[in-house]
Amino acid sequence: MRVVPEGIAERLEAAARVFADHGFDQTRIEDLAEATGIPRATLYYYFAGKEDILAWLLRRMLEEMAEAVSGAAAGPGTARHRMEAVVRAKIDVMARHPATCRALMADLGRAGRIPEIAEAIQEAFHHPVRRLLAEGEADGTLRPVGDPETTASAVYGAVTTAAAHYLVADNRVDTERVAAEVTTFLLAGLGAPLVRARG
Repeated sequence: MRVVPEGIAERLEAAARVFADHGFDQTRIEDLAEATGIPRATLYYYFAGKEDILAWLLRRMLEEMAEAVSGAAAGPGTARHRMEAVVRAKIDVMARHPATCRALMADLGRAGRIPEIAEAIQEAFHHPVRRLLAEGEADGTLRPVGDPETTASAVYGAVTTAAAHYLVADNRVDTERVAAEVTTFLLAGLGAPLVRARG
């Protein structure tokens, strides 16, 4: 695939809305050309077809997410504090790309079959979270986990699903509110504090 010029890249955001509103199978390259204002021939010059365009949109968002998450994970504070920052960073990126997130949720199975997308998700989120889990165990701010990969996947799922719920329903998400709820859930759990019986 050729390098996409920034002017065309900005216009391709409109393609995400078409995928999100109509689904991958119902979207034609002509629909994408009309929505973006990019001629069909130009789309075919840069992309092999609509699956390449969807993959490009997801990859672009994941590159932004990787930068935001790695910055948050490497920031100051305890591992617990940085985990909260990672959750907020991921939701913030999703909030900036609501149509791409909606398209991802609508065609999650298809996206999961694009190997480079699955690998990009690992790099952008799972790897930094696994490092934070180890650092949190070492600094005492996060409890030890038996399976860091499963835990990282659970964190990814909780953050993604919570933010996507609002993006699908409202096409927007309140980053601070959702991040606060998700981090409370992740770091404190659902269990009420145990009360010791007197006697």
